[in-house]
Amino acid sequence: MVTIYDIAKKANVSPMTVSRVINNSPSIKESTRLKVEEAIRELEYVPNKQARSLTSKETKLVSLVIPDISNPFFTNIARGAEDKALQLGYQVILGNTDENKDKEAMYINMLMSSGVDGALIVPSSDDSAANMKRLVKRRIPFVYVDRTVDSVPADSITGDNLNTTRELVQHLIELGHERIGLINGPAYLSNARERAQAFRDTLILSGIQPNPRYMIETHFKQDNLDEIISKFLSLRENERPTAIVAANNFIGVNTLRALRSLGIRVPEDISVTCFDDPDIIPDYNPFLTVAKQPAYDMGYIGMQLLIERIQNEAPAATRKIVLPAELKVRTSTSRRGAQD
Repeated sequence: MVTIYDIAKKANVSPMTVSRVINNSPSIKESTRLKVEEAIRELEYVPNKQARSLTSKETKLVSLVIPDISNPFFTNIARGAEDKALQLGYQVILGNTDENKDKEAMYINMLMSSGVDGALIVPSSDDSAANMKRLVKRRIPFVYVDRTVDSVPADSITGDNLNTTRELVQHLIELGHERIGLINGPAYLSNARERAQAFRDTLILSGIQPNPRYMIETHFKQDNLDEIISKFLSLRENERPTAIVAANNFIGVNTLRALRSLGIRVPEDISVTCFDDPDIIPDYNPFLTVAKQPAYDMGYIGMQLLIERIQNEAPAATRKIVLPAELKVRTSTSRRGAQD
């Protein structure tokens, strides 16, 4: 294995000079730098990251911790985060928590022991506070993406849950729907709470009294929603929801599946909208009316915020960036007349 001593011998300089070139020290003459870099290329030397970190105090490694890599929304966040990290000279270690606080704690332990410079994190729940406090104690910079933990402040980049929910609900109201259901994530997630609050507020501002029977919590992972949909259908026909807002893409797709398995037509019997775009589903028609969040941009900008923190280029105050979604009206929603 090629070492800095081999580089030093070939370039006729000291090992310390090679180390300074590798760590971009400004005190090296340009002619010396070029000579060392030429030797590095000829010998195909790859710097050892852990050795570099002893002098530079940076590993150029960052961690991305997400709850479900199988969800295209989080996959796109990961793509954006990796693209920005590579652009700025960093590599990304990925952790997938499966929405599990204990598994998240395991990844927090791993990233602390591996000496990463910082982490971009989608918290698994409000209970992630204990994990986030450990990062604060170790002075490891981190940035929230998509969700936050209110009790542990940090830079964050999220979707506009409030205005996006209002837009989805208002779209259904404009189509004549008044009995609107919400299938949401659990209340221990910040984004689910915001969506539930905006759902209620939008109905009230439109003169519609929210019905607790129409607001159901599940989780954001893939699931069979037959039982939840059956609860709606067990109501008398003139009391059933005529439209449903699904709070993420998996819930939206599984709502379509459950309705189809129960013989309910979409949008003729029930209109369906959802957060995030599940991509084209070839075996399903109609396609969903969605609020498409800029997941790639969340990852890309979130990584920019993180690396600014790592390099001490960020302001002292925490930053909060909220990105709007794009409403894409398709054929899973249709007009309905006055309710019985």
